[in-house]
Amino acid sequence: MQTSTGIEQLFEEAGALRDGHFLLKSGRHSARYLEKFAVLQHPVLGVEICRRFAAALAPFSPSLIVGPTTGGVLLAFETARQLGGGTRGIFAEPVEGGRALRRGWEISADERVVLVDDILTTGASLLETADAVRAAGAEPLAAVVIVDRSIGSLKAPFPIISLGAIEIASWPADDCPLCAAGQPLTKPGSS
Repeated sequence: MQTSTGIEQLFEEAGALRDGHFLLKSGRHSARYLEKFAVLQHPVLGVEICRRFAAALAPFSPSLIVGPTTGGVLLAFETARQLGGGTRGIFAEPVEGGRALRRGWEISADERVVLVDDILTTGASLLETADAVRAAGAEPLAAVVIVDRSIGSLKAPFPIISLGAIEIASWPADDCPLCAAGQPLTKPGSS
């Protein structure tokens, strides 16, 4: 893979941009789905994505990279490795009411924290991860995502950088044209 390959092309080449009728984690329905793990299963692609993350985040001089489970675990670790200099990579896990940093990780108030995530749709996992960082006593400086498919609707108190944007329409379940057409629904991902 060339370092100039665009994110959408990278997803297409990995077979990660799929067509069908999908039930998204948000509860919405979509005719296309981005299967990030079809990309992240290839170490060379994961390393390249995190190289781009590290380049985007370097101006913030981070000392700690935090990602939400599950995709963010890989992304936080590799981005921290690429930034070097003692930068750590940790993750926020789901708990009742949001996410938390549960592994006994120490975070100081002056820690330079940035967030990483895979696909930005509603932004819930990213905002929950930011809340977990705040609960631990620090403030996120910025975030980077592989793909922004939110169409710019997320408001956050820090900049969100995306490596690419792929516009994919989605609908509430009760207003889904694919359901109305009788197309079978697939729940992708870990289910």
